[in-house]
Amino acid sequence: MSIKLKRGDKLVLATHNAGKLAEFQDMLKDFGLDIVSAGALGLPEPDETGTTFVENARLKAHAAAKATGEIALSDDSGISVTALDGAPGVYTADWAGVPRDFNRAMQKVHDLLVEKGATDRSAQFNAVLCLALPDGTDMIFEGVAPGTLVWPPVGDSGHGYDPMFLPDGHEKTFGQMTAEEKHSWAPGKEGLSHRARAFAKFVKEAL
Repeated sequence: MSIKLKRGDKLVLATHNAGKLAEFQDMLKDFGLDIVSAGALGLPEPDETGTTFVENARLKAHAAAKATGEIALSDDSGISVTALDGAPGVYTADWAGVPRDFNRAMQKVHDLLVEKGATDRSAQFNAVLCLALPDGTDMIFEGVAPGTLVWPPVGDSGHGYDPMFLPDGHEKTFGQMTAEEKHSWAPGKEGLSHRARAFAKFVKEAL
């Protein structure tokens, strides 16, 4: 079953992450939706017990939809490093510790690559969006952005591991790009970031 949103519809963004919230608000600003975040509503963060991005995206979207009775959109995303057998993957945020410190997380990735003597610095960002109804219906949209890890990190834009990620075909890290450059999204375009690529599919099928 497909889900279609229209202007004026309320959409709960199932996130407590300020960086993700800002990115979604920016990409959704022209669609006339009434957007509120799970964080602003004081909803608890569900335990992310899934072992894949799809499982965790579903957990978050369905928890928000059921708690509010509204349509909810979640994102589960992370970075997968080839030489680390796909780690940190779904545990991307966990590597930053509590409170989250992504400088520490990026250092951990670098240290492990050095420890392994890895020459392959390829990696990819993955994003899965889940659009869910309170009745349990959902739609899944996936996006991938391939690239290379650089050291030391460069740039202070974006969030997470952005300063150490150089997307394929570009000379600036995500951390050096403006939001417009990083997403490079427009109607009919695929976009650059993993989230923008998943978002393009979401727009095509649900808006």
